[in-house]
Amino acid sequence: MSAGAIAAIAYGILSAVGGIIGYVQAKSMPSLVSGVISGVLLVIGGVAAAQDLSWGLPLAAVITALLVIVFVVRLVKTRRFMPAGLMTIAGVIALILMLQS
Repeated sequence: MSAGAIAAIAYGILSAVGGIIGYVQAKSMPSLVSGVISGVLLVIGGVAAAQDLSWGLPLAAVITALLVIVFVVRLVKTRRFMPAGLMTIAGVIALILMLQS
């Protein structure tokens, strides 16, 4: 399994768990929906990449890039590291690994 596939799956799990935590702590339905949907898409992309399907990593990379943009905007607005800073850093690392694979 490539580092990009592992990164996609790990970032997908982190995204889904983050969405669930956002819902539990703040009753934020948008956090739950966006976190779980993006997490599932990232895991699907990672699993597809692990099975050598050509569309897996591009799917995961696009979702990751979109999430990085969203979290950078949120970080600039809130100036709070959690969760936006963590998700931005994790997303950039995941995206680099995906693009190198």
